Amino acid sequence: MSGARAPGPEAGAEPPGAALSVDVAGLVAQLARSFALLLPVYALGYLGLSFSWVLLALGLLVWCRRSRGLKATRLCRALALLEDEERAVRLGVRACDLPAWVHFPDTERAEWLNKTVKHMWPFICQFIEKLFRETIEPAVRGAHTHLSTFSFTRVDVGQQPLRINGVKVYTENVDKRQIILDLQISFVGNCEIDLEIKRYFCRAGVQSIQIHGTMRVILEPLIGDMPLVGALSIFFLRKPLLEINWTGLTNLLDIPGLNGLSDTIILDIISNYLVLPNRITVPLVSEVQIAQLRFPIPKGVLRIHFIEAQDLQGKDTYLKGLVKGKSDPYGVIRVGNQIFQSKVIKENLSPKWNEVYEALVYEHPGQELEIELFDEDPDKDDFLGSLMIDLIEVEKERLLDEWFTLDEVLRGKLHLKLEWLTLMPDASNLEKVLTDIRADKDQANDGLSSALLILYLDSARNLPSGKKINSNPNPLVQMSVGHKAQESKIRYKTNEPVWEENFTFFIHNPKRQELEVEVKDEQHQCCLGSLRIPLSQLLTCEDMTLNQRFQLGDSGPNSSLKMKLALRVLHLEKQERSPDHQHSAQVKRPSVSKEGRKISVRSQMSASPGTGDSSTAPSTPVIGGCDNKPGVEERAQPAEASPQGPRDLGRSASSLQAGSTGSPSHVSAKEPTPSIASDISLPVATQELRQRLRQLENGTTLGQSPLGQIQLTVRHSSQRNKLVVVVHSCRNLIAFSEDGSDPYVRLYLLPDKRRSGRRKTHVSKKTLNPVFDQSFDFSVSLPDVQRRTLDVAVKNSGGFLSKDKGLLGKVLVGLASEELAKGWTQWYDLTEDGTRPHVVT
Repeated sequence: MSGARAPGPEAGAEPPGAALSVDVAGLVAQLARSFALLLPVYALGYLGLSFSWVLLALGLLVWCRRSRGLKATRLCRALALLEDEERAVRLGVRACDLPAWVHFPDTERAEWLNKTVKHMWPFICQFIEKLFRETIEPAVRGAHTHLSTFSFTRVDVGQQPLRINGVKVYTENVDKRQIILDLQISFVGNCEIDLEIKRYFCRAGVQSIQIHGTMRVILEPLIGDMPLVGALSIFFLRKPLLEINWTGLTNLLDIPGLNGLSDTIILDIISNYLVLPNRITVPLVSEVQIAQLRFPIPKGVLRIHFIEAQDLQGKDTYLKGLVKGKSDPYGVIRVGNQIFQSKVIKENLSPKWNEVYEALVYEHPGQELEIELFDEDPDKDDFLGSLMIDLIEVEKERLLDEWFTLDEVLRGKLHLKLEWLTLMPDASNLEKVLTDIRADKDQANDGLSSALLILYLDSARNLPSGKKINSNPNPLVQMSVGHKAQESKIRYKTNEPVWEENFTFFIHNPKRQELEVEVKDEQHQCCLGSLRIPLSQLLTCEDMTLNQRFQLGDSGPNSSLKMKLALRVLHLEKQERSPDHQHSAQVKRPSVSKEGRKISVRSQMSASPGTGDSSTAPSTPVIGGCDNKPGVEERAQPAEASPQGPRDLGRSASSLQAGSTGSPSHVSAKEPTPSIASDISLPVATQELRQRLRQLENGTTLGQSPLGQIQLTVRHSSQRNKLVVVVHSCRNLIAFSEDGSDPYVRLYLLPDKRRSGRRKTHVSKKTLNPVFDQSFDFSVSLPDVQRRTLDVAVKNSGGFLSKDKGLLGKVLVGLASEELAKGWTQWYDLTEDGTRPHVVT
């Protein structure tokens, strides 16, 4: 990229000699202290005195220091109470134990509401028990034949009612026809919920639950007739803090390592229903448009240019702090429930990231842009500072390009460029937007977004039975735009499923891209129907919205899918400013210290799903350039296969949405979120491969295939209805270590990146010319496979806990050829990201 290439980590590097500095004064002081401590011991031994004198002297010294310290503490407390009573009380009580109304002056106490809930609690418990037995229990029994004997043997929510610690009512920057309330809820229940599967003599349960979070309640629209409110919407602004004490067989889930995993899975389930942008909407009048309230169009899109930082603290030390080093900084960015992580810049106190992220904003009153910087360490990452910016201020200014001072640290500044993009329902500004992001010239499908596609998946009718005649399928819907894919929930045993789910896709160029939809039977993994909709079709529709039933191809004669599609152009409105206008975003100071936060940015990082798992999140952005073709990123696996730890958020169902509990000490396995417009933000494996390639070059000119080649046979079998791929061999691979490489080949049929869709060869040890001769197949029809891309990656295995693991090369094989039925055998050049492969015949 000529104009958009970001400087590498070495851009801000200092001379090698400046990396370490020795604290001579500290070294001399420590030696003096050690000598002073050892001298009395030596003197006692030299004089032949008893060692009890040493113990007596130490005891007297400790007693004197403790007495003096207690006296000084009492005096300081008295003086502090006299000077500032409020601050003294805050210091005496842990900040995390104080309710919200103590921290925020616009948050009010709600004791009258707590007394009402306490009085109603027995009846609320009756409703919950009825919900478990009459709704949840039959649903679980019908989900699978092995769960046909599932039952709840005991449902007791406990005597401790839900408590509301504070209520905030928004009166500014809200619609006149709505009321917005934020409830700080806390539930610490000694509940007992026991379940049993009689068929397998399995018993399990929950003994206690703790949940803490901010729940938003929206009353809209306000109407002139009773009951004055048209509908009630409830959701969490971000994932709540959850802690569960298991009993019975599920006691295994309390084992360290598994307890966080189990809570994460439950939090993901809660997120699918109750965390923004998902919500529960209860209509109070019949004529209210429930679909519009349940899945509203976002208020806007926030484009975040995460540029650079300066004067950060050096956290890396050696020899117990005597030798001071630098830091390996990276940033964690959150907008609501959407999390991004930047690349790590090694050994640099003034790092340059030059990364770009795009986040949806659904509820800007009460939402902030939160950023925390950390120093990456092998065990626990060190804190380098934080920042909170009010999104209302960003919306007013439209464009902010400023240096911000970091909070909670002694020094450090962060350079951000923030753009508030308005969602326009017409295409009048599309040409200008495409020119601004340089999408009018390149042929890439990824990069900065020019539009947002909002898809409401309603229902399907008359689906075929699938492989077994007269049996109802388990349908789900897979949707993709380019390499971005999402997936609906599964509806069991029905040929007329109702989903009522919302999805969003960031669109690079709507004139060239199209939406691909496929209805599948989850049980038999077969296609029930498909359709393709060019996004250019929406540009000519009224309000760029299409709401209709679509006839499914490769399906039954009357099979149809009902969807509502809305396209919105992302337009940056330029504000008219006077020459002397001064603007600065409002930076919110944290109300509690980072140790006292109940839900920090780091504790919300994603343990969720791979591509397409979240039904309401935008798809993960892939690496894009402003004037060249992008590569395809390596995404993680779906949550059904294996929920990830906090370090895996870079490949979540959406780099724009994620959340789970975790701590900085657990983040050493996580990869950064790929930036959508910066070369420096390629996946870590690709960056390491490019760096290794530069080292191999070392002043010499490499050949046309510097990473080597791979030989593949690709053909489609019409009889078996499968794509057959034979991995023959590789040649001239790069050496990953002095002993060579331990290569193996991994295959995906894009856009499917699920674990079940992955194919792998065996590992060839210590060779640069491995021979595999292994055959793999993918169940897919010929019309469908011609819309797919074969993702082939050669990787180095390494040993257990080995650092020698990584990418050796990659190739993306297009399958839109008419020769696919006959097949071909060819050599392909391996590249860093799989783009522009050279075919060697």
